[in-house]
Amino acid sequence: MEKGGGAAGEGFRPRILVFSTESISDIGIDLAGSSHMHYPPTAISIPLPCSSGIRPDWILYALGHGFDGVFVAADGTDCPFVPDCTGRTAKLVDQAQNLLRENDIKPERLKMAAVCSVCAESFQKHMKSFFDALKGLGPTRKAG
Repeated sequence: MEKGGGAAGEGFRPRILVFSTESISDIGIDLAGSSHMHYPPTAISIPLPCSSGIRPDWILYALGHGFDGVFVAADGTDCPFVPDCTGRTAKLVDQAQNLLRENDIKPERLKMAAVCSVCAESFQKHMKSFFDALKGLGPTRKAG
């Protein structure tokens, strides 16, 4: 699936899909916005109840349909649903990275970090860093 990359040019602005969680990381992401912290405007967030509920094929689908990177803003130890959320989410991210490799997509296009309800500055830094890394990789392209 991944062809080209690298030579994206000055105008390339990577699109990032962020999987956030309704009761934890989404609050921190909202805080970043309401505090006027600047992070890439091409980052789009989809809130879910728990980060361990993300399916690896959703990540593959996103990268094959217009997104250049996927960021999982995990619940970490604050998850209200399962006590082992961090381990479960890390396992699904590992499965997703293997799925990406199988489909000739660089696994670096997927990142995970715990983002808490007051982690606005941390989220901002993660987005800027990921955006810059994706600029270096260039756009994700569909095969064909």
